Amino acid sequence: MKQVQQAAEAVLQQLETVIFGKRAVLELVFACLLAEGHLLLEDVPGTAKTLLAKALARTLGGGFRRLQCTPDLLPGDVTGSSVFNQRTGEFEFRPGPVFTQILLADEVNRATPRAQAALLECMAERQVSVDNNTYLLKRPFFVIATQNPVEHEGTFPLPEAQLDRFLMRLSIGYPGLRAEEKMLERGERSDPLDGVVPVLSLEVLAKLQEEIREVHVHPEVRRYIVQVTAATRGSKELALGAGPRATQGLYRVCQARAALAGRSFVLPDDVKRLYPSIFYHRVILGTEGRLSKRTVQQVVDQAVALVPAPIIDPGPAAFTSHFTPVR
Repeated sequence: MKQVQQAAEAVLQQLETVIFGKRAVLELVFACLLAEGHLLLEDVPGTAKTLLAKALARTLGGGFRRLQCTPDLLPGDVTGSSVFNQRTGEFEFRPGPVFTQILLADEVNRATPRAQAALLECMAERQVSVDNNTYLLKRPFFVIATQNPVEHEGTFPLPEAQLDRFLMRLSIGYPGLRAEEKMLERGERSDPLDGVVPVLSLEVLAKLQEEIREVHVHPEVRRYIVQVTAATRGSKELALGAGPRATQGLYRVCQARAALAGRSFVLPDDVKRLYPSIFYHRVILGTEGRLSKRTVQQVVDQAVALVPAPIIDPGPAAFTSHFTPVR
């Protein structure tokens, strides 16, 4: 897994030239990319959500498109549509912004349900169907959607079934004081984004996405992942627990996290540190949970804490991970 670790370090170093003091979040973003999932960034305005997407696209040297979601956005504005060519007398397909490697769907909750559905279909199937024709999207295809959690006027909240299409939901958060000072200093004379250069080709990224599937998952750890997911379904305070897609996503992201740390095996600690970003947006608080005035995070954390973690001896290959813990 040394190749994965080195590639990740090169990308993270480039991202840290524009996103300061958020190493743990950046590692999770790259893990989501390696796991071939899609990311939902939910945070207040001005926390570098768009900047992160642009910087990541530049490090990969791949295509980047930004889709500004508004209430008048149509499905054809997302996927593309057939246009009549008067010169040839035939209809020809003009691809939409989803035909790229990294797509930023900015303020996705401002788009209407029809436009949201068109985007989420592309995310799930990695293809576009227009006028009885199917067009495959090139891999890698990584969607970063953003939404503002504190502004609800003129928005169309994503239902739980559509939220489930996002492998991870993350929040960048405000920078620390020193990081914010560094941000001002770095952008005093030029745009920090101009200094970001490609360090990983799309071909190599595709190979790394295949490599992480070789990370070993001990049968006990695999059983632990299943039990952790099932614990959310058995909680009386949750009306809806995490589904099988959450189990698969947690499994794959744990493999990616282990590879980022240079390990060829998954540890139970990987599961404990990664389940919040995969589970929290997939469950619904039930009546009992609302009456107890507890949050989804509190209920899920309690349910997961009741599942005993296995003690795994990975053997002489074990070593201390450099991966930054998420607090």
